Amino acid sequence: MPPTKPSSKTASTAACSPPEPPPGGLCAIHQPNFFPRLSTLAKLFAADCWIVLDDVQFARRDYQHRTRLAALDNTADRWWLSIPTHLPFGRRTLIRDAVMTRPAQSRQRTARVLRQHFGTSPYWHAFEQALAPVLDTFSTSDRTATVAETSTRALLRLIGWQGRILPSSSLPAQPERSQRLADLAAAVGARTYLCGPGGMRYLNTAPFTAAGITVTRFALSEVGAWETARDISSLWALMRIGPRHLADALHILSAAEPGPNPIAWLDT
Repeated sequence: MPPTKPSSKTASTAACSPPEPPPGGLCAIHQPNFFPRLSTLAKLFAADCWIVLDDVQFARRDYQHRTRLAALDNTADRWWLSIPTHLPFGRRTLIRDAVMTRPAQSRQRTARVLRQHFGTSPYWHAFEQALAPVLDTFSTSDRTATVAETSTRALLRLIGWQGRILPSSSLPAQPERSQRLADLAAAVGARTYLCGPGGMRYLNTAPFTAAGITVTRFALSEVGAWETARDISSLWALMRIGPRHLADALHILSAAEPGPNPIAWLDT
């Protein structure tokens, strides 16, 4: 994986027109996820720009309105934390149009469940401060995607990522799946597109090649703590080793640097 340093300037918000980006950099395109899995957080951390894929169909079986938590002392002890969500246009509803059905209750439950299961972590206080704007979003917006995106932003800020974030709905793109992804990457001036193993199964790289964009497969180790990275929320890793050590681990992973990986501490 090409080295990268997550040090790009902070993005404009979704309400602003994106600035004309300088060429270069790594781009990740991913739906807004509610407290995303470690595999997703690692991919975003490795990128210089995250394009929030908010104008594709909402998927109830995905992570756009829910997260799978795991107990600090036993990753086999798992449970879902979900945001009850209504799709006003049925299955055709786009992610950005999905609305929370009980935002006040969801806010209370989110705060209660996270404190109940992670409040004993020595890193709870740091996370609790980062959690505050996420909880506030339940009151200021009725959109599930807004809460999900805010939760991911909070985690990225906590581990020191300073890249750009732009919504796909603000960028020009053609409808065909692979062409659309290539258009989005080109719209932000990316020279490399980070693609997870799932996306690589269907991706047609021709549109990227035509745009002068390299496609890089972003894959994680499947041993040790990384074995659960695709299954449970990154909150588990955060609460086990803390923001600084998690950031160190993700820096090493994204830059492919030699040396001991702090993520190994999660195995204890």
